Amino acid sequence: MGKSSAYISATILFLVLVVGFTYWLSTTEEHAGGGEGSHSEQSEEGGDSAGGEAEQIFAQNCASCHGENLGGGAGPALDAVGGNYSKDEILDIIKNGKGGGMPAGLIEGKEAELVATWLAEKK
Repeated sequence: MGKSSAYISATILFLVLVVGFTYWLSTTEEHAGGGEGSHSEQSEEGGDSAGGEAEQIFAQNCASCHGENLGGGAGPALDAVGGNYSKDEILDIIKNGKGGGMPAGLIEGKEAELVATWLAEKK
């Protein structure tokens, strides 16, 4: 195995570990009381609760690749994704993944809908 192959393998392993760790953290928070209860408490506090909830879901599941400020990283920038894709197209990508690195099903159901709606507003 050459240096470039070893580098690629190490990079892929690192990304898999980061995504796995992020997923583990999100499920650990849910079991520790940071899941649905927190979401409803946040909604009761007022403000843009759906957008705030979508941001929190994004931070827990997507920011490790797409950046905390949607500026990109291992994955593409999403700060203007709504100018290129509709909510339904974004939801399809979240559900089914996209070739080149976006895995399918990192978030599902209502959470995927919230994030897709929130991202579609980014133009």
